Amino acid sequence: MLGRTDSRRRLLVVLLVFVVTGSGLVARLAWWQVAQQPMLAARAQDQTLTQVSIPSRRGTVYDRSGTVVLATTVDRYMLEANPNLLGPDAAARTRLTTDLIGILGLVPADAAVFSQKLNSNRPYVILAHDLDQATADRLQAAITAEGAGNEVDLATEAARVEPQVGGAPKTSLAAQLLGFVNRDGVGQYGIEQYYQDTLAGRPKVVLAARSINGRALIDTAQVIDPGAPGQDITLTIDDSLQLGVEQEVMAAAVADSAVSVSAVVIDPKTGQVYAEASYPSYDANNYAQTPSSRFVDPVISATYEPGSVFKMLTALAALQQGTITPTSIVNDSGSLSLDHGAARIYDSDKRPMGRITFEKVLAFSRNVGAARVALGLASTTNRAASILKATWDKLGIGRPTGIDLAGEARGTVHDPAIQPWHQVDVANGAFGQGVAVTVIQLATAYAAMVNGGTLVTPHVVAAIGNQPVAPTPGAQVISPTIAATLTNLMSYVIHTVPWYAAKTLVKGYVIGGKTGTAQIWDQRQNHGHGGWMPNRFNNTFVGYIGRNAPDLVIAVEIHEGKPLVIKQGDLPLAVESYELFRRIATDAMTTLDLHPTGSGTPTSQNP
Repeated sequence: MLGRTDSRRRLLVVLLVFVVTGSGLVARLAWWQVAQQPMLAARAQDQTLTQVSIPSRRGTVYDRSGTVVLATTVDRYMLEANPNLLGPDAAARTRLTTDLIGILGLVPADAAVFSQKLNSNRPYVILAHDLDQATADRLQAAITAEGAGNEVDLATEAARVEPQVGGAPKTSLAAQLLGFVNRDGVGQYGIEQYYQDTLAGRPKVVLAARSINGRALIDTAQVIDPGAPGQDITLTIDDSLQLGVEQEVMAAAVADSAVSVSAVVIDPKTGQVYAEASYPSYDANNYAQTPSSRFVDPVISATYEPGSVFKMLTALAALQQGTITPTSIVNDSGSLSLDHGAARIYDSDKRPMGRITFEKVLAFSRNVGAARVALGLASTTNRAASILKATWDKLGIGRPTGIDLAGEARGTVHDPAIQPWHQVDVANGAFGQGVAVTVIQLATAYAAMVNGGTLVTPHVVAAIGNQPVAPTPGAQVISPTIAATLTNLMSYVIHTVPWYAAKTLVKGYVIGGKTGTAQIWDQRQNHGHGGWMPNRFNNTFVGYIGRNAPDLVIAVEIHEGKPLVIKQGDLPLAVESYELFRRIATDAMTTLDLHPTGSGTPTSQNP
């Protein structure tokens, strides 16, 4: 007979095993449900909630009057869809796709992309941005007619617009100065980039639930940070003058077959920029269809060799050193051998004028005379180079002016303390070759020469919100006496040379300035070895206009203009740089209500 197989001890062991196992499972479950509850809840929340940053309303940009809107934000519409929810009826999809493409007026390539998106099986797609009210209404009617209101929808979105028409076809006013705002709400170039944080404000941050398609349900979201709206900005720009300048630079560019033409108008005493423009420009409302090269503002970002406008800086250096006076005699020999015969420079016409006064050297733009004055700054070439470079430094050449626009270039200045200059380097520098500057640097330097000697900081923003922006205090870099002498020398240049006087003077106003014509070095010439560009030149004029003293400084540059004829020392343009100056100056004085009150004689005539 078999014995019994049950045992109290065995039952106790089995029971103990169950108890221990059950206790472990209960403890593990308690650990997950109690100890790990916050972590599990957070994970679950992460799967159903999302943190969304909503851009605040971007500030508006006004002209100096505070009433003309140059850039603002408006409500537009975005066409979005849930293609995976569209029904299986292929014919209905085709009709809907065809109707929407027709309303949007898409070209074949864009229509193909649109169709691919709408006929995909993706949970969410954006089909079109920046739609106006009329287009949105037509789209909504088509969507409703096809019974696709749950799958295709229109949502509001903010869009940056520049409502003022520019001075050239297919441009918006002050496009290169303002810049634009990209699809992510970030300012690009100009004011929009420089003042991005000010204009954009602080975004609103919310915690929103996700829909079945993964979209954030903003309407029921929890606010984490209410954000702050962007601030409005008032510029120093006069919208009427800006339009006039844009029209003038376009006309000059066309007449001179120039690659580009630029101009800037500033107050020499405060640094306020009343207008600045270049042609070609672009329409900031359509920036996505614009070549990126158009976004760059040549007034502040394009550097070039300025030519003889730099002779005024050479004059400043010599006057400060006491090595020259306006009536000092200089030998203009037509050409000059330098560096023991290794180099030679020439006057543009290669014809000597002989022994003439220094003021005539400036008036008739004699390269040899300017070179002799620069080399005579000191007893050695190295010392003369250091003095000339120090003068440039005082006037801000080779460093940003500090203008409140994104993308300002420094320019190019070679330091003789690092690489010693030869005689030819000093000579070339004396008449603006071998150095690269921007138009705004020239305007700022000339402002210091005619405002009593203060180097101002150019700026384009007058106020942020209701708070005026105080201008940066300028440094005294020229004595008032020497500044008055320079102002008179510029007046002498214009009044002495007949062709300057004929196309520059404006009755009732004091006017002075200096021209510059520079050859253009092109590294592509001579099979990549470099050479001077044939029959193309950069023409510059920087000058002042005022009622009894300089009220405005205007700098213009005609880049790669094509002369009407090519003769030694005679390279006439259809619209000369100094003629363009007069046109802009006349517009500016009228627009800014600076009507003539005096006789046209500078008050600085007898310092």
